[in-house]
Amino acid sequence: MDFTPTEEQLAARDLAARIFGDLATHERLTAAGTGVDAELWKALCAAGLPEAVEETGLLGLVLLAEEQGRTTAQVPFTTTCVYGLLAVSRHGTEDQRARLLPGLRAGTTVVTGAFPALAGAGAVRADAEGRLTGTLDRVPWLRDATHVLVPDEDRTLWLVRTADAARPVEPVELTAPWSAGRLVLEGARAERLGEVGAFDGLDAPAPDVLHRRPYDDLLAAARIAFAGLQAGVCAGSLARAVAYTSQREQFGRPLSSHQAVQLRAADAHMDTESIRVTAYEAAWRHDQALPVGEHALTAAWWASEAGKRVVHAGQHLHGGLGADLDHPVHRHFLWGRQLDAYLGCGTELLAELGDLLAKGAAA
Repeated sequence: MDFTPTEEQLAARDLAARIFGDLATHERLTAAGTGVDAELWKALCAAGLPEAVEETGLLGLVLLAEEQGRTTAQVPFTTTCVYGLLAVSRHGTEDQRARLLPGLRAGTTVVTGAFPALAGAGAVRADAEGRLTGTLDRVPWLRDATHVLVPDEDRTLWLVRTADAARPVEPVELTAPWSAGRLVLEGARAERLGEVGAFDGLDAPAPDVLHRRPYDDLLAAARIAFAGLQAGVCAGSLARAVAYTSQREQFGRPLSSHQAVQLRAADAHMDTESIRVTAYEAAWRHDQALPVGEHALTAAWWASEAGKRVVHAGQHLHGGLGADLDHPVHRHFLWGRQLDAYLGCGTELLAELGDLLAKGAAA
């Protein structure tokens, strides 16, 4: 096992870090509110970063998602890459790739996902003509999306144009300002992602990605990508806490010189590294077409449980400033708690992981 990033992945990460660092400033984030920073999104696409994910794979996306999380940048980067670029490039038909990938690379096509395990979606039904009916309760970045990737009751994947919904997107406020919305589908036209396959509704019979059921593949990829996003959120929160406690003095000494502060920060650092390493390993296995379900759930569990601890620690180490809703560290707190909710609580993830392990042992 070697999930050390390649030169191409590191180059893309460094470029993303520079763009996010230059443009995702506190002032710009405040101005963006719950909406997308259009200038930042344009800069990312002009630099070719969404397109780079096709070459660098899921591990490359995790590295880029870390940089987005580190700055809590208000753009649908991670969601479009995992539900759009990776989904279409890995599972789309030749015609779908030719039609959709150019827009996804350029940023003119923005895709979000309404996976029940991640977005709180209600049951969606597809009729024989491929028309969808159902309600998607809280889909992140929906207000800025041109398409939504929707699984039906049989876990078949459909691409729906938001313009084809029965009603306009209804804004929904989440814990984090993710431009979320509620989508109501009433016989909406939809496009099936990929060809009609032999494994629809069945467990994937082989680890090879070509035979892995698209729903399971995309769910695992989404969990891993958002775990990478959480690693960045936690790293950013911890970096702010370290900077603050190193400068803030109490009784003539920096707060960082107190053992209790050091231990709290050290625990947060170890939690952040645990999120990062489990996300890296899961992403590497996904790119290598190895069995990844257990590893994706492990990464999601660490991102949910440890991520919650880290953003609480980051806010706590800021003292009274941590309670200031306008302070940058509070944004990390909101993103960390939103990702905790989005990935699912630790108990639910452990229950799913236990079922998966039990099935593997029985097989």
